[in-house]
Amino acid sequence: MFPNVDWQVMLEQTWETLYMTLVAGAATFVIGLALGMLLYVTNEPLMMKNRPIYTVISAVVNIFRSIPFIILIILLIPFTLLVVGTMLGSTAALPALIIGAAPFYARMVELALREVDRGVIEAAESMGATKWQIVYKVLFPEALPAIVSGITVTIVAIVGYTAMAGVVGGGGLGNLAFLEGFQRSQSDVTFVATVLILVIVFVIQFIGDRLVSVIDKRSA
Repeated sequence: MFPNVDWQVMLEQTWETLYMTLVAGAATFVIGLALGMLLYVTNEPLMMKNRPIYTVISAVVNIFRSIPFIILIILLIPFTLLVVGTMLGSTAALPALIIGAAPFYARMVELALREVDRGVIEAAESMGATKWQIVYKVLFPEALPAIVSGITVTIVAIVGYTAMAGVVGGGGLGNLAFLEGFQRSQSDVTFVATVLILVIVFVIQFIGDRLVSVIDKRSA
């Protein structure tokens, strides 16, 4: 059915896609969570409101979140060459993937924290909790389902980013679909690569939904 598909190569490129997705997803979670927390606490009167700091962080987040990913890859070529030493391969795609996804996730974290009832914060404060105790003992647990849901959506977006990174030599299934499938008119290669990307997305979404369900049951 798929005469042009080299299954060994397909397996290798699937692993490269998973490698980019998992590494970039982990880094995005850490960086995006930190940025989202900063955005929230510097804009919340009950926490540590600081308008100048919030304005700077918000501007940086908005700039990088607004740049189309394919353009971001090109803009980051000097930085990627400095950090990785090459523009080819899955590792070379990581800086652009992380810088492209982290600001997006930061906004989702900020929105998740804003949804926490301010009455809960006031109650914790009245019992003598410090600002940072409120963050990691009240805000984070209360917003955790939305935070997990947000990283699930973000990792799914990263899978799409890896496909775009493949067009400029980033490796993975996107690279295979473009070079072997599109440029050589081997539609079966493109089809199989697309199906594998969809499977990865469905598995990530399933795991994320299950985690949110478990967290909701524990907090109920």
